[in-house]
Amino acid sequence: MQSQRGAALIAAPRVHLTASEWRQLRTAAPFVLPWVIGFFAFTLYPIIYSLYLSFQSYSGFGDAVPVGFANYKHMFTDPLFFKSLYNTAYYTLLAVPIGLVVAIVLAMLMNQNVREVAIYRAAFYLPSILPLFALTFIFIVLLNPGFGLVNFFLGLFHVPTINWLGDPSWTKVSVVILAQLGAGGPALIFLASLRAVPTELYESARLEGAGPLRRFWHITVPLITPVILYDLLYGTILGLQIFTPAYILVGGTSGGAAYTAGPDNSLLFYVFYLYKNAFQYSDMGYASAMAWVLFLISIVLALLIMRWSQYWVHYEGA
Repeated sequence: MQSQRGAALIAAPRVHLTASEWRQLRTAAPFVLPWVIGFFAFTLYPIIYSLYLSFQSYSGFGDAVPVGFANYKHMFTDPLFFKSLYNTAYYTLLAVPIGLVVAIVLAMLMNQNVREVAIYRAAFYLPSILPLFALTFIFIVLLNPGFGLVNFFLGLFHVPTINWLGDPSWTKVSVVILAQLGAGGPALIFLASLRAVPTELYESARLEGAGPLRRFWHITVPLITPVILYDLLYGTILGLQIFTPAYILVGGTSGGAAYTAGPDNSLLFYVFYLYKNAFQYSDMGYASAMAWVLFLISIVLALLIMRWSQYWVHYEGA
């Protein structure tokens, strides 16, 4: 009988707060309330409002006119929408794997037991904390087909000069190269995961005659797969939202990012086109619909990556 009464007390939710709990709530409320207000005002409300605008024809001024699914239907007949989708997919499929490899290589270099390793770590990490717009402007100078250092070094190996920002075949590649300057941040995370790998495993493998490559593939890679998954998810989401480098590169080479998107619209990435629809063409409804399509694409890709990760991610103790 007592056990049944105890189970009932555990199952029944307690509605009233004690005096001590009320005091704790009043003390914590002033600290929590700004975040709660900010979340509803600057996150939840814009999300709901953008969903509402995606079914409206709205220029940003005046009244919104309901148009149903017209904004979503327009995407299927908009060649620039598919162009932006292709450019973004091209960039993401190229930049994310390359960035993953570069980050792992940098982490392994920063994990070396040398006296000046702290200086090397700072040098590798420094570009990732510099403002992206500053790095992009520097990159424009480096990629200049006439006097840029990149073409100068290629010329030393008798490689023909490449018009990085004027040839549609190379513009997206130049943005991919620029993205690798931020690999220092993920490299620090990989460095932490590398330092967490037990050294006993390497010693045992070395005694068994395993070389550096076998130790890397059979010990290092399996044990850092959770970090690889994190970087893959994070990089994919950032890749789908690429905007700033393309905007600045276009503005720096064509005299104004509002009027063009690079040669043959080769730098018209998805978010760039969304921005142009919202703030250049004043079509907030279509831009909101594009934002929700991008959100759904991101969710689907994240779910697919998580499902795929079940076959190759190894968690400690699992």
